[in-house]
Amino acid sequence: MSANLVENDVELAALDWLQQLGYATVFGPHIAPGEPGAERKSFGEVVLEDRLRAALRKLNPKLPSEALDEAFRKITLPQHPSLIASNRAFHRLLVDGIAVECRRKDGSIGAEIVRLIDFADAENNDWLVVNQFTVIEGQHNRRPDVVIFINGLPLGVIELKNAADENTDIWQAFAQFQTYKQQIPALFHHNAVLVISDGLEARIGTISADKERFMPWR
Repeated sequence: MSANLVENDVELAALDWLQQLGYATVFGPHIAPGEPGAERKSFGEVVLEDRLRAALRKLNPKLPSEALDEAFRKITLPQHPSLIASNRAFHRLLVDGIAVECRRKDGSIGAEIVRLIDFADAENNDWLVVNQFTVIEGQHNRRPDVVIFINGLPLGVIELKNAADENTDIWQAFAQFQTYKQQIPALFHHNAVLVISDGLEARIGTISADKERFMPWR
């Protein structure tokens, strides 16, 4: 069995496991720009716009479209030049919601909170897993193995290696994440979790975690 086939088996097994948990799954090239099922206008876009806008409308049915448009803008535009600072700022928006000013039905103007995720009812969210999700940023063209989207937001990335290959291990997946963060940082502005695995061992961490902070994931 070839090394590539084994690594592909690990990827398919991960997709199957996530599908059993309730995620929809889709092959990245099928939603790529220019395809009949495209969900992105360019390979530089990492947020699935239609899914995010649909989720904002669903979770905030009483708010006007202007408020949801403003929330969308705050979600998709990095708040800071630093990846870590931008990621932390987004995490606050994800947990606390986004404060936006809008005109209420009585004509008054005031602040309202736009929710990004329904934390009380998981089934009220849009859960999607995409494998082989190409991201192009600057001169760099990268294709992470598995990206997890919730309500169109790329909150998780899984990088897989082949346990049968003696020349590779999960720490090469960790090293690959360091390259991704430098070359395609847009994918990680919204990130909440990173996972590295070879199908036998898995570790979980964040974009700011070093090796010691990537903990075993059972």
